[in-house]
Amino acid sequence: MRSIIVGVADCQVSADPETVLVTYALGSCIAVTIYDPVARVGGMLHYMLPESSIDAAMAKEKPFMFADTGIPLLFRTAYNYGAEKKRMIVRVAGGAQVMDDQGVFDIGRRNYLALRKILWKAGVLIHGEHVGGTNSRTMRLEIATGAVWLRDAGAQEVQLGPPIPQGRV
Repeated sequence: MRSIIVGVADCQVSADPETVLVTYALGSCIAVTIYDPVARVGGMLHYMLPESSIDAAMAKEKPFMFADTGIPLLFRTAYNYGAEKKRMIVRVAGGAQVMDDQGVFDIGRRNYLALRKILWKAGVLIHGEHVGGTNSRTMRLEIATGAVWLRDAGAQEVQLGPPIPQGRV
């Protein structure tokens, strides 16, 4: 297996069954995984902020930093590999409240709400999620199976959502 790290404000898509996409230190950020079990294509996005309108120049330079520019680009990239929206299995994690004990900025919740709005408008369902709380998380996606694994800080790794039947949804 070959691990590809998806950093903050980054996205990776793959059809290589030997690849595992992994992201670390999900605090208020959100990781979105998508997987098409027919095309066997998967992708992961790790975005920081809900709306690109706060910095249009940065959004142009780093579209994966924002939910509203990164999520559509994640899907479009997967389509280039043969994935289809109607078959996508979507799983998300993150959105914790870290380093903001008073909830002044509430970035985690705002990130999650932005994600829900974007997916709802696109007619895409979430098949598994682990959001909120105060712990950071690590998330990984196995391209061979579509399995998504999650580990909260100091806890054991668990599978997020049920196993995906291959070749159909």
